[in-house]
Amino acid sequence: MTNEIDHGVLEDALKRAGSNWGAAQAHGLLAGKLAAEGPGAGEDWINLVLDGSDPASALRKECAQWLARLFEATARQLGERMSEFAPLLPDESDTPAVRTEALAHWSEGYLHGLVSAQHGEELKKRLAAEPLAGIIKDLLAFTQATVEDDEESEANEAAYTELVEYLRVTAQLVYEELADLRHRS
Repeated sequence: MTNEIDHGVLEDALKRAGSNWGAAQAHGLLAGKLAAEGPGAGEDWINLVLDGSDPASALRKECAQWLARLFEATARQLGERMSEFAPLLPDESDTPAVRTEALAHWSEGYLHGLVSAQHGEELKKRLAAEPLAGIIKDLLAFTQATVEDDEESEANEAAYTELVEYLRVTAQLVYEELADLRHRS
């Protein structure tokens, strides 16, 4: 992402608003919903992420503004096939364990966004066929990602970078693969 939204800032806003979603998981959910449903998923996504928070709260309203900005940036980047799209994850200043956990949560959110979409049986068929079935399998494995120890190593950093790149490219590929399904709604 082009640093339009900072992971830490959104993470704090979500916590203050009383959301049960973290920034990475919420962004994954958004990317999955956009792939399956398109831009019409925005209001539903914001309501889902803020479910359980006080609707009259100023903190919820502030968080909803951050989420709306994230929605606009992500929808634009995916819709315009912009190479700057990237999963919203913590930066290098966080520990490898924190970053890996966020990557797992992003993957979990993305899968939830895909399977909770409105297209029912047609979407299930598409997700069960290649290349999407392989991607789903990989993302399911990513939800279990951990770091054995919190030590920084070049091998851990290289593996993490590859996984982030895979998520970035995969989100764009799935978005393209489901384009005709989105246009039918």
